[in-house]
Amino acid sequence: MEKKRYSSYAQIESELEILKVERELNLQKIVLNVQKTKESLLPINLIKGFIGDYKSIFSNYSGTILNIAIPFLINWITKRKRGN
Repeated sequence: MEKKRYSSYAQIESELEILKVERELNLQKIVLNVQKTKESLLPINLIKGFIGDYKSIFSNYSGTILNIAIPFLINWITKRKRGN
């Protein structure tokens, strides 16, 4: 990394001000990430994420599941009516 050369104190002060703002911005990003992590670890959010995962899995295979389940249910209902 090349050393910067400044020709006046004003340049140094402006560079320090920029670094101070960048530091504050990075600190706020860290605080926001910590808050998001805390929220994601709440039990209700964990349950929502778990249910959402299964919902997406079942939505992909819903046609296949129905194609297997409907004949099984019809067969079970007809056997039940016959008394078997």
